[in-house]
Amino acid sequence: MFQAGVLAALFLFLFFSRRHRLPPGPSGNVAGEFTNLTMPEVFEKWRRKYGRIFSFKLGTRIVIVLNDINATTDLLDKRGEIYSSRPRFVVSHEILSDGKRGLSAPYGEHWRKWRKLQHMGMNGKAALYYRDQQTLEAAFLLREMLASASGHEQALQRFVTSNVLGIAYGRRILDLKDEMVSFNYKSALEFQRASTPGKYIVETWPSLLWLPRPLQWFRPGLEVLEKIRDKDRETYMSYFNGVKQRSEAGIAKDCMATYSLSHGGNQGMTDVEVAYALSAPFSAGVDTTLSAIRWSLVAAICFPDVLKRIQAELDSVVGQDRMPTFDDERSLPFLGAFIKEVTRWRPVVPIGIPHATTKADVYDGYEIPKGATVFSNIDVLVKDPNLFDDPEAFNPSRFLTQHKPAGNWNGKVESGFTIPFGFGRRVCPGMHVALQSTFISMARIFWAFDVLPAAEGSSIDPTKTVNRGTTREPAPFQFRVRVRHPDVERIIEAESADADFRLKEWEY
Repeated sequence: MFQAGVLAALFLFLFFSRRHRLPPGPSGNVAGEFTNLTMPEVFEKWRRKYGRIFSFKLGTRIVIVLNDINATTDLLDKRGEIYSSRPRFVVSHEILSDGKRGLSAPYGEHWRKWRKLQHMGMNGKAALYYRDQQTLEAAFLLREMLASASGHEQALQRFVTSNVLGIAYGRRILDLKDEMVSFNYKSALEFQRASTPGKYIVETWPSLLWLPRPLQWFRPGLEVLEKIRDKDRETYMSYFNGVKQRSEAGIAKDCMATYSLSHGGNQGMTDVEVAYALSAPFSAGVDTTLSAIRWSLVAAICFPDVLKRIQAELDSVVGQDRMPTFDDERSLPFLGAFIKEVTRWRPVVPIGIPHATTKADVYDGYEIPKGATVFSNIDVLVKDPNLFDDPEAFNPSRFLTQHKPAGNWNGKVESGFTIPFGFGRRVCPGMHVALQSTFISMARIFWAFDVLPAAEGSSIDPTKTVNRGTTREPAPFQFRVRVRHPDVERIIEAESADADFRLKEWEY
């Protein structure tokens, strides 16, 4: 009897030990893996070896990587109350940002207030208001592109940046030399640099901050960031106060800042917290939207038959006597499918922004501890053959036909394809305005121009990429445009002249 009891106890111990375990993954010093490879490349290497869910330890952190759509939606969507926090960003969030940036904030009261302000200013309904400026800026963009047969990078940057500043502060820019632009680019770049894994030892070993300050040999690098933080706070407050003054004078354009002032959007946040929240569209929206537009142009050049089909649709719906507008969007299903396919083919944030758990959890027999960092490997999810036939092929038509994915995932592949924008309560709040900017720019560029390689007979390699922190964009490329029909130049000049006049409402 005693032996039977011992055996039973041993069986139960082995059963539960087996059931509650971390997912498989590499062990030992994994930091060296990121020396020569990007994080997406390392994750892909490990996915091929360890499968749909794997884990590893980075310093004191447990990291879980999800490579399966069912696991991702089960955890990040359906268990959002557990999986909606962020890992601790000691340098970029706590030191550089004084704990004020919502993008990197842990789940809690401050983040909920921040998220509500973002939602009020950029939800699907609020996004409709920004269409007017986006449309006018797109006319201005075409004039800039017409003036130069190639070298359109600055025109694209100005278009995206001006729209983002309109969303946040109700203003626009005429060129990239604007002081507001240079400051925000520097600020966003410093945040990206401070977020680079392994750059600061205190990110891996935050307990080093407990040392007496004179013993913190790494402190000089942090003191530089503290000075940048003070400058950021001062500048963000000056932007917010500028909108306050224009609102009091009755001349402010509706934007996120005016929502916070007149629609209760501050949600009890301090002015400094609101000022940081208003910087979010720029810090998170310029690079991502610009990358999506760049990838759209790369796709148009690499797949000319797809571009011809888009142009045939535009000619049929819009004709040659006017530019396309947002009113045409519902009548341009192939263009809409093209934009979805671009975001699937080359997601701008390939491994997502990491989540973190606020409680311990068990999934599929694996233990996921409290405080674990959780990545959704978006680049793998959007190329899952259970979701998409021939996933490596560029095929916009896949979004025009009904398709029921394998497994228990109940998302909408065709009409509601939001996988590239993240999951759960941390889904990108600027998704609607970003898609609007991409639609109106692509609709008008493809209506007006043939988009061609920079030189006859040359090509672009879409596999060459540049990774900037968490984002991925095409390697630098050149292209040229050629007007498609005789009236293009006349219509562009007329539309852009009208845009010049109307856009003065956003100038100050």
